[in-house]
Amino acid sequence: MVYNNEILGKGRNEVNETKNATRHAEMVALDQVLEWCRHRDLDPRTVCERTVLYVTVEPCIMCAGALRLTNIPLVVYGCNNDRFGGCGSVLDIPSADLPHTGSSFKCISGFRAEEAVEMLKTFYKQENPNDVISLRAPWV
Repeated sequence: MVYNNEILGKGRNEVNETKNATRHAEMVALDQVLEWCRHRDLDPRTVCERTVLYVTVEPCIMCAGALRLTNIPLVVYGCNNDRFGGCGSVLDIPSADLPHTGSSFKCISGFRAEEAVEMLKTFYKQENPNDVISLRAPWV
C-alpha cells in the first residue's frame, strides 16, 4: 500500500500459517497502514483516501469490502480472481450501490499479469500443497 510515494504496508497470504481465514495480503497490509497511522497520530481515513493498493490478484469479496470501508481510492492488480473476485469477476464491490459502506474505488487490472500468474502458480505448488484448487483455472 503506497501513500505519498512511500510503502506503508506490505502483505502476503498468511492464511495457512496463522490458521486465520482473514489474513489475506490486503488485510495484512491494511493492518500495517493502520498501525503506521497510530504511531504518527494521523487519521487513518485521511491517509487511506490517498493510498493506492498494488496487489498480485484481484481482491476477494471480503478484501474489496474492507478496501471500500477504508476509502482506498485505487487498486491496481495483476490477474483476475474468477472464483472469489470482488472487483468485477464475481461481484463488483468497488462500484456497487452500497449505501453507508465507504467510497467506491477505481480498479486497474492486468498490471504485470503474466508475473502475477507465475507467482500464483508458485504459491499453490509450494505454500499450499494440500489445496484442491486446480492449476488449470481460467487465469492460468
